[in-house]
Amino acid sequence: MTTDLTAVPRPLEAGPEMQALARFHRDITWTGTIQPGGMGPGSPSMTAVGEGRHEVIQDGLWIVGNYQQDQFLTDGTFVLRWQLHWVAGWDPGAQEYRATVADNYGHTEILRGWIDGDQLTFESIGTPPVRIRLFWQLADAHIVIWRNEASVGGGPYQLVERYVCSILEG
Repeated sequence: MTTDLTAVPRPLEAGPEMQALARFHRDITWTGTIQPGGMGPGSPSMTAVGEGRHEVIQDGLWIVGNYQQDQFLTDGTFVLRWQLHWVAGWDPGAQEYRATVADNYGHTEILRGWIDGDQLTFESIGTPPVRIRLFWQLADAHIVIWRNEASVGGGPYQLVERYVCSILEG
């Protein structure tokens, strides 16, 4: 008796979409600012320093990022440490990039993304009360400008935070 192994679905292989996505997912450190009200009504302006580390999993189909940043009042007073777990890759069924996020505020979300030249954009899927839009702009071989915008209740997107990210060598 022979078994037809061609009937068993095979795992996908990473394609050129993942090579394109990897340009934006390099180990980084950053500094930048959080806008007043960016973390909710009445929240103060803050500065932040952080880092992100990445690894490729499942034979190159997904990029995993772990990020953390310390946030400070403008006088230098420590406020909090934020942490985020990120998984991004190409969804062949949707024909677009997809990412999941989970942070230490208990926030989870699925985002859709696309690349236009040297800019990667991800945005919320659906109509959650707060929609986010994230941008990675490759400034040069060593610098990425990253920004986060939010739309509350279907209103216009507003800048939440902006960072100059230095790509770590090695």
